[in-house]
Amino acid sequence: MDPVREENETNADFTARQRDHAEVWMKYDLERKKWDISNRECLMVAKSTISDAIRGSIPDYDTTIEYLKKVESQFIGPSKAYASTLIKKLFNKKYTGGGIREHILNMSNMALKLKPMDLELKDEFLIHLVFTSLPKEYETFVVNYNMKPDKWDIEKLIAMCIQEEERLKSSQGDSANLVKDNKKKNFNKNVKPQGKAPQNDHHQKNNNAQIEKDRCK
Repeated sequence: MDPVREENETNADFTARQRDHAEVWMKYDLERKKWDISNRECLMVAKSTISDAIRGSIPDYDTTIEYLKKVESQFIGPSKAYASTLIKKLFNKKYTGGGIREHILNMSNMALKLKPMDLELKDEFLIHLVFTSLPKEYETFVVNYNMKPDKWDIEKLIAMCIQEEERLKSSQGDSANLVKDNKKKNFNKNVKPQGKAPQNDHHQKNNNAQIEKDRCK
């Protein structure tokens, strides 16, 4: 607000207050200009990341905060259905390859999305969900964890699962090589030596006798 001259205030005092106010007002104008630019940029980013169908149903607001609050109000109802979808995905998620780290991080990300809906999952519960999503090759690994008293966090789970995945890959590779070597050995045993087959002794004697008979003639 512009300064108002008070009763019994001298001209010098009022002039000094006006001068001080002008300095404060100049600083405010500079800060407000920066804020206006940032606010417009934020509005542009927010609107550009929302689909046309949703954006068309939201009225324009002067500030980004007001705009985002209106967007939030549009999803209060659907958020319940979204939470149900996330929970269903978490319980039905199965690891089919492609990297155990990415699989666990994907499940962890889905669990984090439940937190703003007051449906936060504890790490211990999420770890058991991850274990139920693993194939039967990890059964011994899961049993060993359940038998131990210590508990893991997500980082520890990822590290141990990666180690187990590498071990399984190594053991499967050794088994494949063993089968390959055995097949190769059996193949070599069944291959007959190449070359001219030995002739029958009786047949060879008859040939020799015929040759002698022809000479005598």
